[in-house]
Amino acid sequence: MLRFAFCCAFTLVTLAASADDWAQWGGPQRDLIWRETGIVQELPKDKEGAIPRMWTAKIGDGYAGPAVANGRVFVTDRLTARNGRKQTERVLCFDAETGDPIWSHEYDALYTVSYPAGPRSTPVIDDGRVFTVGAQGHMFALEEKTGEVLWQKNFVEEFGTDLPIWGMVASPLVDGQQLITLVGGADGALVISFDKTTGKELWRSLTDKAVGYAPPVIFEIGGKRQLIAWHPTAVSSLDPKDGSVIWEIPYDVRAGLSIATPRLVGNRLFVASFYNGPRMIEVADDGLSAKLVWSGKSNSEGENETDGVHPIMCTPFFDGENIYSVCSYGQLRCLDASNGQRLWSTLDATGKGRWWNGFLIRHEDRFFIHNEQGELIIANLTPKGYEEISRAQLIKPTRPVQRRMTIWSHPAFAMKSVFARNDGELIRVSLEKK
Repeated sequence: MLRFAFCCAFTLVTLAASADDWAQWGGPQRDLIWRETGIVQELPKDKEGAIPRMWTAKIGDGYAGPAVANGRVFVTDRLTARNGRKQTERVLCFDAETGDPIWSHEYDALYTVSYPAGPRSTPVIDDGRVFTVGAQGHMFALEEKTGEVLWQKNFVEEFGTDLPIWGMVASPLVDGQQLITLVGGADGALVISFDKTTGKELWRSLTDKAVGYAPPVIFEIGGKRQLIAWHPTAVSSLDPKDGSVIWEIPYDVRAGLSIATPRLVGNRLFVASFYNGPRMIEVADDGLSAKLVWSGKSNSEGENETDGVHPIMCTPFFDGENIYSVCSYGQLRCLDASNGQRLWSTLDATGKGRWWNGFLIRHEDRFFIHNEQGELIIANLTPKGYEEISRAQLIKPTRPVQRRMTIWSHPAFAMKSVFARNDGELIRVSLEKK
């Protein structure tokens, strides 16, 4: 069994949520690790091979995963009139125990982005507020219990944002009194820090207007708190107090596809993109500079042309010794973290096709894998290979991509349950050990 070596260098994000909540992208510590105990060893199945549901709620289109906090579930979706002229986005709140709707906030959002199938960014719940970013750059701070608008921003109108091809995706980050957001605005406003209570701008940083899709994260490296912003031209480390640049590693990413959340173990930071492959960065002991340790040699996502791993949406898991991720044609792969060499590759957990995806969530000494066919898998991932323990259908894939049906939204793992969505429903299934 792989020794779980993920170190405690990750700085805890100060979210006002209990340990069993999933109140933001990536969970309580923004690291895609599910830390609840008392979870089943094998997935329960009904006679059709699906996991029995606690409840189902009706929703509209969207790629954004749900967030769970304080007994409520929050998700965003999109509605389109039959003539296509009326398009709105919604922020929805449901009772986590029953699935009953509590409130809804709806606003006009005429889509100009590619894959116009709904919002992409996971809501963030903190200190009685819900923060959301829509695909067209509408940001809201809403009252958690009622959905009342506390403040709002329009990135395009207020900051001159050039929307990325596939819309705004990166989930905001709460750090103390700050709400740190990728905006991609003019006048050095790639990253902006807002006062989470009032919406007042506190600082802005970086001149690159290509915003990309990767969520910002904060780590402590070399005894110094660092905000990591991976955007299409560089991996940038900023001082979260004022946005000043600490160090940067250039990394030109084709099509702006900086998507996966950067992963840190010790003083090594790993990122990987669809076309341009992986990069391992090492930060100096004092935290003030960084260098490239190794990188993939391929700038192609072609099935037989990749090097290391080239994920489209899968955030890799990095444990210090090995890296696990889904590659460009669906291959689940393991790399030696010291040099990026592949140790093994398999299609057993996913399927084969361009842009094929699966999400990896660590739980104790095993992984939950949610693939794009809507299956949930429990598996062991070790340097020796892939060992499947259990598999069941979680939710139906509803989005057509290259003659296959997919689901590209990340589930939430909270309350000893999994909360998942597609383009028509939001569900909760219990995985509590009886």
